[in-house]
Amino acid sequence: MSTEPWLPSLQTATPQAGYELAIKLSRMAVKLTQPSDEVRRSLRPVYEKDAAALMRPR
Repeated sequence: MSTEPWLPSLQTATPQAGYELAIKLSRMAVKLTQPSDEVRRSLRPVYEKDAAALMRPR
């Protein structure tokens, strides 16, 4: 994990910018949880059709 800050603030100028920041934060959290692009790509077809698959033990 990088120690360099990439997020200077959670404050945004508009509600739309806040929404876009929320999306960015969720994507960053996914990358932090599963850093492998290959693994994320292989799992997506499963959970995009069945969200419960994200909670099932493997």
